[in-house]
Amino acid sequence: MTLSDRILMGPGPCNPYPEAVAALGRPMLGHLDPEFIALLDETCDRLRAVFSTANALTFPVSATGSAGMEAAIVNFVGPGDTVVVGVNGVFGGRMVDVVQRTGAKAISVDHEWGQPIDTQRMLDAHPSPAMYAMVHAETSTGVESDIAAMGANKGDALLVADCVTSLGGVALQIDEWDIDIAYSGTQKCLGVAPGLSPLTVSPRAIERLIPVPPSWYLDLNMIADYVTGGGARAYHHTAPISMIMSLHAGLGAVLEEGLDNVRRRHQEAGDAVKAGMVDLGFELFAAEGHRLAPLSSIAIPDGRLGSLSEADVRGRLLTDYGIEIGGGLGPVAGKVWRVGTMGHTARQRNVTTLLAALGEIID
Repeated sequence: MTLSDRILMGPGPCNPYPEAVAALGRPMLGHLDPEFIALLDETCDRLRAVFSTANALTFPVSATGSAGMEAAIVNFVGPGDTVVVGVNGVFGGRMVDVVQRTGAKAISVDHEWGQPIDTQRMLDAHPSPAMYAMVHAETSTGVESDIAAMGANKGDALLVADCVTSLGGVALQIDEWDIDIAYSGTQKCLGVAPGLSPLTVSPRAIERLIPVPPSWYLDLNMIADYVTGGGARAYHHTAPISMIMSLHAGLGAVLEEGLDNVRRRHQEAGDAVKAGMVDLGFELFAAEGHRLAPLSSIAIPDGRLGSLSEADVRGRLLTDYGIEIGGGLGPVAGKVWRVGTMGHTARQRNVTTLLAALGEIID
C-alpha cells in the first residue's frame, strides 16, 4: 500500500480535495504579481462566504491554526485586561496560555472533558471582562459548544471563537451569532493541507486593536489600516503563494458543492462512524446533544480489545489497512479514539472501510 492510498481519519489533516492538491502544482507567481493579488482577494471573499460574515478583515494568516489563535488574542488584550476562557479540552487550555503571555489575567472556567462549555458559568466568572474566549468545536474531545449563546450574552466584551474543527463542517454564522474574532485551520473541514489559518475580525474588534501588540509577525494593524483606511496594500511578508492557491481551490470546491450540502455530508459521515462504533461494542465519549459531526470521540470499554492495546489497534489500522485514526490526549490518553470525517474524507465509503477493517482486527 502506497502513502497516496492512506485514508486520513485522524483529528489532524484530512484527505484534501483533489482541486486543492492540483492547485499546489500551479506555476509559481510572485507575491506582488497582479494575478496573485486578484486570486488572494477572491480567496478572502470565499472565506467570508464560508465564515458567513461581511467582515472586511478576513484573510488567511500565513501559518497554521495556532498562529490564528495567537493573532486573535495578542492583538486585543494585554496587561490590565481580564479574559474569561472556557476550557473543556486541550485547545481551551492553549488559549489560557496565550492570554497569560500577553500579561492579561486569564480566568479559566474549567469543565469536565467531554462536556460543552457552560455559558452561564462563563458569564458568572467576571462582571466585565475585556474578552471571552472559547472553542466552538474542541478537537481533543469531539464536543461542540453553543457559541451562539455566548455571543448573545457577551455584553461589551469581545468574543473569540476557535473554529479550527468547525469551519466548513458544521453550522457557523459569524455575524448572526455576534462573534467578534474567529480563527480556523485549513487542514480539517476545508479540505486543504495544513499551513494557513483563516481569520476574521469584526469592525467592533478592529476599534480595540492594541497599537503595538507583542508580536510583529502577527500584528494586525498594518492589514487593518489597509482594509479600513483604503490606503496602499502594505508589504508585510512574502505570502505562501502555493498554499493560498490551494486554499482558493479548496474553498471553490466547498462553495461549488454548497455549504449546506457539505455540512450535511459531514453530519452523515459522522453519524455513520458513531453508529458503527456502537455496533462494534464501543461507547461515545462526548456529551449527548453536543457530539461534533466532523470528529467523533470513541470511548474504549475495558476488555473490548482483548490482548491488544488501543495503540496496537491504531498501528494495525495504519500499517495493514492504510487508515489513520487518532488517540486520546491528556486525561483521556489511551481511553479514547478520535475519528475525523472532514473535508474530502467525509464520505460513506471511507467510514465503511474503517469499520470493516476495525472489525477484522478486534474480532
